[in-house]
Amino acid sequence: MTTNGSRPKGLLTTSVGSFAKPEYLQQARNQFAAGKLDGAELDRLTLQATKEIIELQMELGIDILVHGEMERGDMVAYFGEHLSGMKLGGLVRSYGNRYYHKPVIYDEVRRERPITLELWQYAQSLADRPVKGMLTGPYTIVEWSFDEHYPSRRDAVLAMAQVVRSEARDLEQAGAQYIQIDEPALSTRRDDLDLAIEAMGVVTDGLRAKTITHVCYGDFASVFPGLIEMPVTQFDLEAANSNYDLADLFKEHGFPKDKEIAWGVLDVHRHSVETLEQVKAGIKRGLEVVPPERLYIDPDCGLKTRPWDEAAAKLRVMLQAVHEVRQELGIE
Repeated sequence: MTTNGSRPKGLLTTSVGSFAKPEYLQQARNQFAAGKLDGAELDRLTLQATKEIIELQMELGIDILVHGEMERGDMVAYFGEHLSGMKLGGLVRSYGNRYYHKPVIYDEVRRERPITLELWQYAQSLADRPVKGMLTGPYTIVEWSFDEHYPSRRDAVLAMAQVVRSEARDLEQAGAQYIQIDEPALSTRRDDLDLAIEAMGVVTDGLRAKTITHVCYGDFASVFPGLIEMPVTQFDLEAANSNYDLADLFKEHGFPKDKEIAWGVLDVHRHSVETLEQVKAGIKRGLEVVPPERLYIDPDCGLKTRPWDEAAAKLRVMLQAVHEVRQELGIE
């Protein structure tokens, strides 16, 4: 496990992005929505929860941290709340019994000021190792919104890409070493793959930070091998939930030598904690595709579906498995 900013030679550990909000913060968000709590107090509690999740990850020994997204109710609605030309619409069901306010694009989308920068800077100030900048990708924002303004999907996605690009630039200039641009909607529309790739190119062009995209729970076979043309350094993919069949897919089609994989080894939709041997076996499936210096280990998706004690228990097993595999490989 890594401390004080030192880095192992391979199998770096990270997390996808979100953690569950502690009960006190969720209650505060409900009170704020009902007009019973002021914004300053909500902000204070958001910072408190962010500090706690950073401390938890450092205690566990994770190499590359996330700030936990304590300020976000939903990955798309959060940006819809903060961009000019967008507003929140009615509630729609995302999965299970979870709902979100689907944004509406009613005018030209514009970013009046940085959206994620201040909280990223706060989280990074607490950590002795990198914290990822976390953005939702332009394709997913448009796909999961109602567009009432732009004449075509392409126009909307490319306009959104310019907005996300500005946010990524600000994060990089502030010192972010890793910038993740999530595109979970990508794996559901094969016909839009070229558009999503074009938009990601707008976002990542010229960035020196390591760029990552997260794609989860889709029909990957339908978008391969085209997906690997996405102009990012690293693909963060769920693997455990699909029984690591991605390893066979990658081996069949090949995987670029200039790309990395963040390999999900924890099923975030199960309460049970994986065994050490299960996680080690999952890591070794990833090593069939890329060498350890290009393989990062993390959960399948965000951990917001799991309470902190479950999330921590799963991550402890993951970190122990990584430690043992590193030892077997002679890289720790």
